Amino acid sequence: MANRTATRALPPQTTMMERIAQYCYDHRRLVGGGWVALLIGLSVIGTVFGGEFRTSFSLPGSESQDAIDLLNEANFGDRTGLQSQIVFTNDQGVDDPATKDAMEKFFTDIEANVENVSIVSPYSEDGARQVSQDGKIAYAEINFEDRIFEEYMTAAEEIIAIEKNVSANGLDVELGGDIFASQEMPASEILGVLGAMVILLVAFGSLLAMGMPIIAALFGIGTGFALVNLTMNFVDMPNFTTPVAAMIGIGVGIDYALFIVTRYRNALHAGVEPRDAVSLALNTAGRAVLFAGITVVISLFGLVFMGLDMIRGLAIGASLAVLMTMLASLTLVPALLGFAGKNIDRFGLPHGKKAQADDPNSFWHRWSHVIQRYPWPAAIGGLLLLSILTIPVFSMRLGFSDAGNRPEADTSRRAYDLLSDGFGPGFNGPMLVAAETPRGDQDRAVLTKISETLNNTPGIEFASPVIVNEAGTAAIIQVIPTTSPQDEETAALVHDLRDTIIPGIVGSEPTDVLLGGVTPGSQDFADFTGERLPIFFAAVLILSFLLLMVVFRSVLVPLKAMLMNLLSIGAAYGILVAVFQWGWGISLVGVGKEGPIDAWVPMMLFAIVFGLSMDYEVFLLSRIREEYDRTGKNATAVADGLAATARVITAAAAIMCLVFASFILGHDRALKLAGLGLAVAVFLDATIVRMILVPATMELLGDLNWWMPKWLDRILPRLHVEAPPPAPNVQQRPVRGGTPGQ
Repeated sequence: MANRTATRALPPQTTMMERIAQYCYDHRRLVGGGWVALLIGLSVIGTVFGGEFRTSFSLPGSESQDAIDLLNEANFGDRTGLQSQIVFTNDQGVDDPATKDAMEKFFTDIEANVENVSIVSPYSEDGARQVSQDGKIAYAEINFEDRIFEEYMTAAEEIIAIEKNVSANGLDVELGGDIFASQEMPASEILGVLGAMVILLVAFGSLLAMGMPIIAALFGIGTGFALVNLTMNFVDMPNFTTPVAAMIGIGVGIDYALFIVTRYRNALHAGVEPRDAVSLALNTAGRAVLFAGITVVISLFGLVFMGLDMIRGLAIGASLAVLMTMLASLTLVPALLGFAGKNIDRFGLPHGKKAQADDPNSFWHRWSHVIQRYPWPAAIGGLLLLSILTIPVFSMRLGFSDAGNRPEADTSRRAYDLLSDGFGPGFNGPMLVAAETPRGDQDRAVLTKISETLNNTPGIEFASPVIVNEAGTAAIIQVIPTTSPQDEETAALVHDLRDTIIPGIVGSEPTDVLLGGVTPGSQDFADFTGERLPIFFAAVLILSFLLLMVVFRSVLVPLKAMLMNLLSIGAAYGILVAVFQWGWGISLVGVGKEGPIDAWVPMMLFAIVFGLSMDYEVFLLSRIREEYDRTGKNATAVADGLAATARVITAAAAIMCLVFASFILGHDRALKLAGLGLAVAVFLDATIVRMILVPATMELLGDLNWWMPKWLDRILPRLHVEAPPPAPNVQQRPVRGGTPGQ
């Protein structure tokens, strides 16, 4: 104990981060046990008292939502929700007696056992058009009363259970609609963690060092999930909150712990005693982790102001996962390092010593000097590459994909194909024209004229006769387009119907006509998010600019960070458009055909990627600023800062890429979109931006990097991410091993 005290190198006035490090190191059993108790306790409480997911795509104030409200008021209850189909085929014809008996019993059983559902049978008068011309394919409409997505799933399970008992010679039955799509999720989190373990082994060359970031991330994400379960009692969260939170939480949790463990090992190799090395690690890398984690949470919380319940819940869930993984990195990791002590490099692999080396002739030292010798070619080349990748963004189309993108083994995909073959792709996305009819026959005459006109309108396959409610106070028309729900022509048709065609028919009549249904509702959501994205982007950019300016006491550093982050995100968007919208290499990601970019993905991608980009930005710049404060030389600070952080940033980015890319293996197209977009954005940010553009532009600007007007420097608050220079009295001794906790 005396020997350890003699070599302690802490200044008399310790910082908050040093005090946290010392406490967690000295009370490591208490801290470790506390995290175990917290994980178990929150998990039990979350399981017992947790809420339920509520996935609602409602958009108050939109025309599609107004149409749903009108139908509810007019007692068109079973027309207010999703519309699905039971599609069946028989080579002998759907009028085959055995087929007809089996299907009619199926329809009767559904209406008797599933709440608030009605069936329009192809064997009824209203469903006469629901049989294909060759008589071999037919479909029944399943009309649901409006409900949250989880209640749709319950109804779908009941219908699937009934369908298992339907049989007749030659009969094939498929269930169409989102609620019948396979909900099986791949073990993406497990694949991501396994990949991270491999990368950490390569980076650290030690099994013990590899395990610490994994343990911290798992504790953080586990407690985060428990808090998500509890928060669902107060905030509506969609059912894909958990995979999105896992995607982000695992990635950042491993990265944050990796930054701290790396700095600890570097201090040990420099001869610092374990307790002081933990303090140094948390006072340097820990500060960057704290600031970076807060930035990610702020970026995610920016989504709250989009005004969408679903997105607000998703943002809160993801923020909880990031917050808990950050806290685990700042408290649990120092405790684990206390257990490891000087044995952090035990159980090393053959390349371990090489991985530990901080050689001035290492690749990253040489690379930093290459960039400094040729800053103009590096800067121009990096900017040109990212700019080219960004070009497809200008043709991005927001919307929602349809069942045609799902695997052929999925019943909803097979139903989609049967409908397309028998009736045309538009039957997969019907629309509803709805109107109140307070003037009785006069209003119904207007709707009849609309139906007749639409039946002769290009882009429309069929418009039904006017359907009036029992009270005669409202009426609807079902409209079937000629194109599929996700086609660009369908989106254009929705706008044409609302802006030109229907107003042109109504003319000066006072009849208020609304266009609703799933397809117009999806378009409303896409339009809503598209209009608000620039506001959201601007808010996050301005706030991040101010935070970076306060931290690094510079105007140009945060300005460059904003521009470069935008370039890397823009390039990721461009690749998503090229793959998912244009169809370049789409088979490689397991998607059936090209389609629009799911409307919620760009805003979620921006919030996550911008926050993660700030992680690397803060980690790199804080080290550069630390060296600049120590030497006063910009060129030396850039070279040494890049060399010191490049390996860990590369390893962290590789982990992120693997975690995100693992979600491409799932069936859900939206998660594939998010996974690929995040993986590409992190890869570009950690390579082109951090390793090329940042050092090149900082070399070109020289001391101007740290310029700030004196008047601005006086009025801004002071917030330091970089630690003060290490005390000069640190005894540099080689590490000769020791027992855990030394």
